[in-house]
Order: sequence, then structure tokens, then C-alpha cells
Amino acid sequence: MPLPTPAEREKKHHRKIDCEGYKRADGLWDIEVHMVDTRTYDCTYDQYHRDGLIRAGEPVHDMWLRFTIDLDFKVHDVAAVSDQTPFGICPRAAEAMRDIVGLQIGWGWMKQVRQRIGPERSCTHLMDLLGQLAATAYQTLHAELEARERERASREKPPILDTCLALSSSGPVVKNLWPEFYTPPADDETGL
Repeated sequence: MPLPTPAEREKKHHRKIDCEGYKRADGLWDIEVHMVDTRTYDCTYDQYHRDGLIRAGEPVHDMWLRFTIDLDFKVHDVAAVSDQTPFGICPRAAEAMRDIVGLQIGWGWMKQVRQRIGPERSCTHLMDLLGQLAATAYQTLHAELEARERERASREKPPILDTCLALSSSGPVVKNLWPEFYTPPADDETGL
């Protein structure tokens, strides 16, 4: 179902984010995110960069981020490129993304990243893409993670459970797909 019909309006900005996940021949995984921002009007940011003018339809930002991870979500390699930016200094922030190598995507992920890459070395937009990258990583590795869990003698509770409405331990999806981790909902204590 589409969104309701909006009020009369004029488009000013378009952000496109494309995420892809790949299984490599060496057993590792590449997760890539590409973001492009465009405006419907000419804009200026830096008189010394891009001739001082970014024309309507030209990318204000055109950025790429690739993480190479293993099945435990440990980051083995990072590549970041800022092809188009509003300021000449911006592409230098892509170099700082290499400091994420060795971290593990999971709980506390962004806190760890911010400890390694402070705001004086980072790029807001590349940092924003890390959430998209983490979500894409999980979606990419999901089937392989499930297969690995099925092979274990004693299965642990999947970390995805209790992360959203559909995957609540007391909900019908978990009852059907992971009955061993299902917990019946608590009785209504109000008596209503």
C-alpha cells in the first residue's frame, strides 16, 4: 500500500542508498553501500572546490563503503571512497574508516566506531551508512548463520529474536519458526 497522497509540493533533494552483500570465494563476505545525494537546484559550498558550484542534478555526495567481514561479523577490511563531496577536504575522512578493521558488528557497534573515529576525522554521511551496512550484513549472512546453527549440537537463542515486533519471543513467528525459544505472553495483570 503506498503512502497517502501528499500535499502539493516541489522536490528539492534525493538521496539514493544502494546496499549489496556478496559471499567471496575465500569464505569472507563483502558488504557494500553506495550513497548519492542530488538536489533539484544549483548550490554552493566551497568556492575552491568543484568550481564553487554544484549544479542541479549533479551529486553533492557520491560515496562508497565496503566492509569485508567473516561469519561472526568481524571486520577484516574496509574500503571507503568519496567521489563527490561539497568540500575539498571531505574525501580525507574516507581514510579514517580503515580504523574500524578488527571491530565486530553487533551490540555497541556504533559506540566502538565512535571511540576509534572521532568527529574531527569522520564524515557524517559515511558514519550514517554504517547502520545500513550492518543491517545489510545481517540480511546477507542470515541463511548461512541459520545453517551453521542447525549443525550445532545445542542451539543458542538467535540474536535476532526480541529485536522487533515480528520476532518477539512471545509472538506467533517465533512460536512457529523457533518453538524452542518461544515464551508465552505474560497474563494481563490488569484483569481487563
